[in-house]
Amino acid sequence: MRWNWQQDDWPNFLWDAAALRQAEDVFLHGSGVIVGILHHVDAEERQALAIELMSQEVVNSSAIEGEILDRASVQSSLAKQLGLATDRRKANAAEAGAAELMADLYRGYHESLSDALLFGWHTMLMNGRRDLTDVGRYRTHADPMQIVSGPLHAPRVHFEAPPSAIVPAEMARFIGWFNETAPDGSSPLPGITRAGIAHLWFETIHPFEDGNGRLGRAIAEKALAQSLKAPTLTALAETIHRHRKDYYAALHRASQDNRIDDWLTWFADIVTAAQARTTARARFLIEKTRMLDRLRDRLNPRQEKALLRMFAEGVDGFAGGLSAHNYRTITDAAPATATRDLAALVEMGALVRSGELRYARYRLALPD
Repeated sequence: MRWNWQQDDWPNFLWDAAALRQAEDVFLHGSGVIVGILHHVDAEERQALAIELMSQEVVNSSAIEGEILDRASVQSSLAKQLGLATDRRKANAAEAGAAELMADLYRGYHESLSDALLFGWHTMLMNGRRDLTDVGRYRTHADPMQIVSGPLHAPRVHFEAPPSAIVPAEMARFIGWFNETAPDGSSPLPGITRAGIAHLWFETIHPFEDGNGRLGRAIAEKALAQSLKAPTLTALAETIHRHRKDYYAALHRASQDNRIDDWLTWFADIVTAAQARTTARARFLIEKTRMLDRLRDRLNPRQEKALLRMFAEGVDGFAGGLSAHNYRTITDAAPATATRDLAALVEMGALVRSGELRYARYRLALPD
């Protein structure tokens, strides 16, 4: 098989711009909706939402690669990086490094792409790693850079990247294109189109010894943010993680041809779905604020603790709803006390109950 980078037309990607126009319009409109929503919350709540979204992105981008990070530790590290109040929770090297990268992306989304920026990101992401030869620089090993699966005696090669010797030249061409196609560049491209091409192109080169997937998604986020001239806070990695198998399949198909309509269509669907999830989270924050303001001085400490715990689960809530047993676990309430507390929360309009007796389940009384 000849991979896309081995073909004569590399990297002259071809796509139908008209097919992406609707998705581009949806993305631009959705960004305006989010800005409008956030006008209804104060600066502290906007910061809380930003930290929540960024930490979820960090955790999910690592999870796509099979690395599990603690979200609370990542949140604490992000708050520290952004100069906000923190619980001083101790993060491990991987959590601290990934948080530093995300904070740098959030603050410096407008900066041009460069070798130095990417080397800095790689150093942050590989924080604490002692098993790599090349940290903070492009790979130099002579062995082929391959994505494989299966047993060692019979591996299946899903992709082979360009050899290390030509990576600097390939990256120079990629970085030049990325900066030229920025909104203020000489050949600007729409946001989703540019982000999708950038992600595919970077993943094809696979320039680093490790961390290419996470860095490639950060580059896509940078492209989206630059198109809006503001940090996007788009739940891109979270949404990709929900479609992880399809993501790898789409990248694999795109690695075989430089006609990339299918890849860009798939990527556009992911971006618009990610933005919709961000919108839902922003609305969720507003409804949380409204409910807690409305119920101020009416909740006992147990009820308040339970509601905050439910809000902490986010827009998806408890799987199957909150049970009386869950409530007792959260609050240490006796069974009779839990029953009275839950009934009062329903009466106050904080919770909605479904089912009866031991099958009763409770959900936050929020608009759909």
